[in-house]
Amino acid sequence: MTTEQISVRIDHATKAAAEGVFNVLGLSATDAIRMFYRQVALQRGLPFAAKIPNPETLAAIKELDAGKGKKTSLKEFKALLETIEK
Repeated sequence: MTTEQISVRIDHATKAAAEGVFNVLGLSATDAIRMFYRQVALQRGLPFAAKIPNPETLAAIKELDAGKGKKTSLKEFKALLETIEK
């Protein structure tokens, strides 16, 4: 089997965060990228939902990015999850 090389540019924070996860899983970045490519080929598409957020979601994302999001306690978050799971 012949192999090919790919080159990717990514911001430092994203790279560091992802590699932290890879390390916990015992994977190298190369292993993770290889797994991603294999899943794309097997599923004939992205191995996760890739959707365009609606205007309400976009507004919420912008609000959170600006640091204006409502702080939620763990208790409130768990209560919300319970309502969603029912």
